[in-house]
Amino acid sequence: MTAPSDRTDLGAFLFDARQSRGLSIRKLALLSGVDQATIGRIESGFITQPTAATLLRLAEALGVSTSELYAKADYLSDGDLPSFRPYMRTKYRNLPEEELRRIESYTARIAKRYGISIDGPAPGEDETPPAGTTRTRIKS
Repeated sequence: MTAPSDRTDLGAFLFDARQSRGLSIRKLALLSGVDQATIGRIESGFITQPTAATLLRLAEALGVSTSELYAKADYLSDGDLPSFRPYMRTKYRNLPEEELRRIESYTARIAKRYGISIDGPAPGEDETPPAGTTRTRIKS
């Protein structure tokens, strides 16, 4: 097993999530249906982009967000993510409109402090990527 400093973001995240739940690799393998060797190879950084199906099974077994594991495996780029407003209104659609406005206002103040705009969509966000750019495809 490699030292924690040699792990990828995905490997370190998976290791920490497993440890915080008191699970051995063997127990996580039983819960997820993912081979023990595969889990060990992901944690140690030998596998950096496991299949989407593997990430889904691990996320379910650990009770973590699948999208977080996808991001840790670099399956998502900034261009693949929605801007703040549509994300919040989709993800938290059960929040009252007034609370969504408060969250948006607070976030806009923080973003402004750092020179970031949360208004969107950004140019090209809802379009096909420009020629010459690539996106990482999620393997299934």
